[in-house]
Amino acid sequence: MKDSKNLDIHTKVIHAGQHPDPTYGGICVPIYQSSTFVFKDAAQGAARFAGKDDGYIYTRIKNPTTKAFEDNVAQLENGYGGLATSTGMSALSTLLMALLDQDSHLIGTDAVYGPSRMLVEMFFSKFGVGYDYVDTSDIQNIKNCLRPNTKILFIETPANPTMAITDIQACAELSRENGLILIVDNTFASPVLQNPLDLGADIVYHSVTKFINGHSDICGGIIIPKTKELYEKVFKSLVYMGGTMDPHQSWLALRGVKSLALRVEKSQETAQKLARYIQGHPKVSWVNYPGLESHPQYGLAKKQMKGFGSLLCFGLKGGFKAGEKLINSVQIPALAVSLGGIESLIQHPASMTHAGVPPEKRDAAGITEDLVRLSVGCEAYEDLKQDLEQAFGQTIS
Repeated sequence: MKDSKNLDIHTKVIHAGQHPDPTYGGICVPIYQSSTFVFKDAAQGAARFAGKDDGYIYTRIKNPTTKAFEDNVAQLENGYGGLATSTGMSALSTLLMALLDQDSHLIGTDAVYGPSRMLVEMFFSKFGVGYDYVDTSDIQNIKNCLRPNTKILFIETPANPTMAITDIQACAELSRENGLILIVDNTFASPVLQNPLDLGADIVYHSVTKFINGHSDICGGIIIPKTKELYEKVFKSLVYMGGTMDPHQSWLALRGVKSLALRVEKSQETAQKLARYIQGHPKVSWVNYPGLESHPQYGLAKKQMKGFGSLLCFGLKGGFKAGEKLINSVQIPALAVSLGGIESLIQHPASMTHAGVPPEKRDAAGITEDLVRLSVGCEAYEDLKQDLEQAFGQTIS
């Protein structure tokens, strides 16, 4: 299906970018588990290397299974094309290598996924790249950090793990005015709930590991640029750095994305109910979930998202020790990092996913010691509620 722009998201996730197997008519895209592809003659090989023939050469460059997955997600995000990568971090590394120059400057969301922040602070900084990580939910913070050499504005919304919301449209306007490239990590929302390119972003990327695949059985990433120019620039970076997605990964991701809309809707419905239940619990001191009217950016989330998602974080009145007891006591959510899977997951970011971020920077970003993050899966609400209730009963106040 070449043009699915006007189709409902439930139809797009199933059909976009996919065609029956041309050889035998199989309804699923085959796994083209081949490292290299044969040319019919020398002229065709030369034409493909020259870019005059759009056929396949070598799987690091392009693969039919991976291409089907890339086209699928690109159409879900209304972008020019997709570039699938081996992991979410590979997607970000590829992007930054393609777009940053020596001594250029990046502004990012302070509560971004920990390794995304450390990639710049530990490695790109060695090449003179400057950076400021700020609370991007306040646009003035971004304006205060602008420099003549600022090249990228990199935001994650909702933010990991604080669930802070950044105004994508306002960031896009600021980026255009200052010649910046706006990159949005859309992992937490997925294309079902948010389409940053439609709001003015230049590039969107995902950790495919999370909602898009949704089954906790592969790692992967995908980059979707808005324009052909950006696509070609990032494509070169991906090909030469080599962080491409394997055909079997691509096939599993295609399998996973077919149920994306259904999974997101089910888990989001449950998360909304759980957030209200947790908010009213006497042992809980605070809850951050964009679908609660108490969330500081509730109005913005309602405006730029089609739904509030299935991630939430909260703190217990007993602090870290109470939170530790809680995550050790639940029986249905697995104590594990990652998110967006069909099963619920619970973890403690300050000591796990964001442990590499220095404590003072964690605190400044709102990643406090008492913060517990819950990724709500597709289990029944009543079962999750009862499980949390028994776990709350074992914590200190």
